[in-house]
Amino acid sequence: MVRSCLSFIAIMLLFGCTSKQETDLIASYSEKMTYHKQLQKTEKTQLYQNNETKVLLTATYLYTPNFENNDTRDEVFIVGLSVEDKASGELNGEGNILTLNGKRAKSIQALSHEDEQLKKLSFVTPWSSYYLVTFPHESNKKITLLFESTLYGKGELHFAKVAKYVLSKEAF
Repeated sequence: MVRSCLSFIAIMLLFGCTSKQETDLIASYSEKMTYHKQLQKTEKTQLYQNNETKVLLTATYLYTPNFENNDTRDEVFIVGLSVEDKASGELNGEGNILTLNGKRAKSIQALSHEDEQLKKLSFVTPWSSYYLVTFPHESNKKITLLFESTLYGKGELHFAKVAKYVLSKEAF
């Protein structure tokens, strides 16, 4: 009798503690779900000169899956650019080129640091400049964003319209 009573009390204590923690955990995750989803679609690359980082480029792919067969939406990214030499700090400025699978951007719009779209991103730094970049539609499931600088070289960012583990290893 004593053994079953102690077992019952122990089980009740475990259920009481875990349910509160579990509820708090689920609430915390739900608040930051957008953050975690954007983090999965964010890539970064660094360009070096003499083993020093000269350019930091981050990009978040704003693609949301659409299960229509004729999906022809443009490819949209928020790109952050931090260049040590501010004179060459424009995204598509003198000596810098950004392409997606070899195609130039349709439009590049500078974003202020107070822009609502940046509040949803997972990686925002005060020293970077941010741009909303739109490219023509790509039918490929894997896409490569290429940043080329005449001063510092080039860096690639790889994205996928499906989960990356679905693509073959040769895809990237």
